[in-house]
Amino acid sequence: MSKVLLKLYLLLQDLKNREDGQDLAEYALTVAMIGFSAVAGMHSLAAGINTAFTTINTTFSSNL
Repeated sequence: MSKVLLKLYLLLQDLKNREDGQDLAEYALTVAMIGFSAVAGMHSLAAGINTAFTTINTTFSSNL
């Protein structure tokens, strides 16, 4: 009986120490972080572009 429990214990320890599925989770987290950064950066970039076009529009309107 104790031999069966020892085998079961060793099997569970082997399953616990495996690192096979971790790569997929790490790639998913990396892609999520890149996506979040891109969205945050696009908001800032869009605000800058909007300001630039507003300045150009104001300049053209006052000179015409």
